[in-house]
Amino acid sequence: MATESRDFEIVSTTHAPALQKMLAKPDAGANPFKIVIDPKVRMDLRRALIDLIDYHDEALADHFAEGKLALDSYKEYIELFARSLKETMESREGVSYLLRSVGFDVRPDEINLNPELRWKKGKPGAFGSSLL
Repeated sequence: MATESRDFEIVSTTHAPALQKMLAKPDAGANPFKIVIDPKVRMDLRRALIDLIDYHDEALADHFAEGKLALDSYKEYIELFARSLKETMESREGVSYLLRSVGFDVRPDEINLNPELRWKKGKPGAFGSSLL
């Protein structure tokens, strides 16, 4: 059986190796979401998000190196990094970038920045109104 090539994998170092193997789901059929959503769309979206993360990381590092940004700790860097990504993803430009990355050309005024989660009746999300 061929293994799937991945750009990255999140692995916890606090769990035993056997548990670590249980956390990864290399089989596309192991996750029903992968069956419903076109794998190419998922891969294009993943690539766009990684590129966006890299862009924000490089921009923050450049600002710091040029003396434009003061940082007291890695904690503060991560907080600023998260804020930067959040502000981008809450903007029409950020959502438009993701849409273009998977092949959609949508006018900015047609982008819904507050899509409603529509859980099916009797099947609420695991954590309430959040997707996570």
